[in-house]
Amino acid sequence: MLKNIPGILSPDLLKILMEMGHGDEIVIADSNFPAASIARHTASRKLIRLDGHGVLAVLEAVLKVFPLDQYVAKPVVLMQVDPEDPVKTPIWGQYRKIIKAGGEPLKDFELMEHFAFYERARNAYAVVATGELSQYANVILKKGCVISS
Repeated sequence: MLKNIPGILSPDLLKILMEMGHGDEIVIADSNFPAASIARHTASRKLIRLDGHGVLAVLEAVLKVFPLDQYVAKPVVLMQVDPEDPVKTPIWGQYRKIIKAGGEPLKDFELMEHFAFYERARNAYAVVATGELSQYANVILKKGCVISS
């Protein structure tokens, strides 16, 4: 066991977060996202299953140890709601609160069309599959640098 590490961060996920470098991206996916098939097409072929947890809990835990990229305007990417889909996305407001509470700089989210998001996800370092039931709850995080003080 380690101190000050959120228990939701499994050893495999911690290893992946440590391996990632500046500019690498990780997907935290809802339960409808094709996580296994997308991960199979990533260069690293890394899939972490956290099916018993929602995206909010995973995002909050990851951001305790993972810096967002401070050199890009929008280091957090969300899947844009299809114009024909009447779905609301109140979970996005919760994302803002979690990011702000973690002290990460965030001006706004980048929104990507559904299938463009899938393509970008295929280039991610890893995919984390959650049990999140909210639709359009998928998020891509771009890793930043840890700056020593």
